[in-house]
Amino acid sequence: MNHTLLKPLLALAALFTSVTSVMAQTAPTTYPTKPVSIVVAYAPGGQGDTFARMVSEKLTNIYKQPVLVDNKPGVSGTVGTRYAVQAKNDGYNLLLGQLGEMVVNRLLMKDLGYDPIKDLVPVVLIGNSPLVMLAPADAPYNTVTEFIQLARSKPGEVSYGSVGAGTPGHLSAVALGLGAKLNMIHVPYKGVGPLMNDLMAGRLQAFFSSAPAAMPQIKGGKLKALAVTTPQRMSSLPQVPTVAESGLPGFSYTLWGGLFAPAGTPANVIESLNREVNAIMSMPDIRTRMEADNMAVPKNSAAEFTEYVRTESLKYEKLVKDANIKIEQ
Repeated sequence: MNHTLLKPLLALAALFTSVTSVMAQTAPTTYPTKPVSIVVAYAPGGQGDTFARMVSEKLTNIYKQPVLVDNKPGVSGTVGTRYAVQAKNDGYNLLLGQLGEMVVNRLLMKDLGYDPIKDLVPVVLIGNSPLVMLAPADAPYNTVTEFIQLARSKPGEVSYGSVGAGTPGHLSAVALGLGAKLNMIHVPYKGVGPLMNDLMAGRLQAFFSSAPAAMPQIKGGKLKALAVTTPQRMSSLPQVPTVAESGLPGFSYTLWGGLFAPAGTPANVIESLNREVNAIMSMPDIRTRMEADNMAVPKNSAAEFTEYVRTESLKYEKLVKDANIKIEQ
């Protein structure tokens, strides 16, 4: 080829490559181009379902594509989580993952058939809420310190309730027992209603409850709050101290939920979802709704959420090991 012609052609090719590159960088994302599914591993009505529906409604408006909630309950969240793990990693299949299905199940259940830490990618933390340590309204103790004194004076006699082994309420009580060196009796229930009735009647001495379930009982004077499990006090119960303030520094056990995607989901999709959900959580109507339920709404990157899940995993691994909680066969 004539070298005098080659130089202009090479220059034109270089210019075309440069322009194409700039266009690719500035071109608007095409995600999503079809409906997006958010799997919730529990039946409608729970915290995870609330998070998913709140976010899906707003994302539908933002993306101009349906963002649908798909409830797949069963076996402590493992049915829905397994479904999400096995779904195509194209950004159209997401999971509303919570503490139980993302961290605790793999420590306490045998042969899950998947590892949520390896098989799912954290996208964005949506909300974080405290547990409230409840006691009978007429109990002779009004603080965690007084409760600990009672439990130490009656080893093996003081009982606490939960809605099942491995639930946040159970593990929070286990952490309290380890930290304060207590010998307590765990009484599991199949539902919150019967548990609350026994607690009100004094047949139980304590229960670590979700804030939404606890607040009506506290306001009605049927139960009293000894402490909350977050590092900071609850805005709706400013007079109630944290467990950390009550003699167990560093005590922090919360209920959290966020979006996850199958491993290998494109980075640009994760970035888009993280950006839009953070924007949603900062909307005044959403913040008001979350704060009414005592939910913290932390702005976070996908990397920050990944580190949070890692830290939570290490904390619960240590707790399960130290308490010698056995894996279900």
